[in-house]
Amino acid sequence: MFNARLAFPADFEGWRAAARTALALGVSPEDMSFTVGDEAPGLFAEPLPAPPENAPQPTVPRAFPELARKLVCHADADRFVFAYQLLWRLQTEKTLLDIASDPDMIRAAEMEKAVRRDSHKMKAFVRFREIEDNEIGRHSIAWFEPFHHTVELTAPFFARRFAGMVWTILTPERTAHWNGEELSFLPGATRDMAPADDDMEALWLTYYASIFNPARLKVKAMTAEMPKKYWANMPETALIKPLVAGAEAASRRMIETAPSLPSFRSERLKERNAMTLPRMEKTPEISPGLGYNKAPDTIEEAREQAAHCQACALWEPATQTVFGKGPEDAPVIFVGEQPGDQEDIAGEPFVGPAGKVFDQALAAAGVDRRQAYVTNAVKHFKFEPRGKRRIHAKPNMSEIKVCRWWLDQERRLIKPKLIVALGATAANAVLGKTVTIKATRSKLIDLDPETKLLVTVHPSYILRLPDQAAKERETKAFEADMALALETVPELALAG
Repeated sequence: MFNARLAFPADFEGWRAAARTALALGVSPEDMSFTVGDEAPGLFAEPLPAPPENAPQPTVPRAFPELARKLVCHADADRFVFAYQLLWRLQTEKTLLDIASDPDMIRAAEMEKAVRRDSHKMKAFVRFREIEDNEIGRHSIAWFEPFHHTVELTAPFFARRFAGMVWTILTPERTAHWNGEELSFLPGATRDMAPADDDMEALWLTYYASIFNPARLKVKAMTAEMPKKYWANMPETALIKPLVAGAEAASRRMIETAPSLPSFRSERLKERNAMTLPRMEKTPEISPGLGYNKAPDTIEEAREQAAHCQACALWEPATQTVFGKGPEDAPVIFVGEQPGDQEDIAGEPFVGPAGKVFDQALAAAGVDRRQAYVTNAVKHFKFEPRGKRRIHAKPNMSEIKVCRWWLDQERRLIKPKLIVALGATAANAVLGKTVTIKATRSKLIDLDPETKLLVTVHPSYILRLPDQAAKERETKAFEADMALALETVPELALAG
């Protein structure tokens, strides 16, 4: 059994040096122990000898050093050996960190999460009190009792946040001190070494009481995020009990004295009718809802107008308007549902995963996409945020109806021989009524003497099919619909 002595409870650099030495000597985790400060090692433990000359450095994934730094900050007495055990395993199990079901990785994730949470609590609940020091002038001192050994981990945050102050954070095991230029660490302290209050505390309590909102009070949530173990060191907690006691009466007074506001529906209608372009005298036959007094004369003019459209609420979270693209004399208009995440960023229709399926089907049928005009029924990306991702959300009928004016302008200016509706939303927008794919697919429908409609599925439908056989079957059917479009409008054929 070998033992390595560390300087303080979260001595990561000391642990890393000892772990490298132990690894070079081939010491297994079962034969390794660590002690902190003056702790006595085990009865049969020997000091860790020096590593052999030219010992190879261990190789670990890039994420491991930061994980190990968190692990040695945990309060678990076995934390150093456990971190060394992970290092030992990583020498032969290179993908260990990626195996979420491994018992050691489950334990490591829980420990890392607990340390991060404790560090966050320290940032949130440290309260400085100012004293006048004869040597250094104004000196801010705080007392805090972390559950884990997070002082070294968290103190750099305070050095950045309060760089212009001289401050000291006292804890039972370690003390962090910033002199305005350098961060240093000292032995632990006791509660009576911190000041009881200062001149600014009364002002802080007045401010805290004034911003307390009784209508949003949730006692269980508050105590879950601000455990009572921290209350003794936070001056504002003395106000919590009387503020909570009077919350119900204060909420009642707020409701009784609230001003009369317009209805939510009224405000939303105002927003939908608002446009960034100047409001001019309206011409009913053009667009009463959008407020233009002159319909666009070209597709480029329509694209410029649509870039400023705020006729429905979808414009605000979207990156930009995604207007149609293609020649102004295109014989066919392909109409999709709405732009997706990649289309919203690029500003062009059908450039994402569904666009690739679309292009492949056109190529298989011999259709030249450059000869067609491609657009969407709705010009803004509607989505629901989920973490860092934006998940597609189906547009509702009011959004389709508002945006139909732009689709009508595209039809009026291009005068296509054929419109291909990709999906039910596109078919609804073109026809102005709800239809099903099953009832209308692969049929040529007369819209007017010069224009026909062909309804088919949206390419994203094929992407969502879980079964490979179903995907192949629907892909062939989709390619057949593209071939029918080419048969109807031969001008779409690829050159050669």
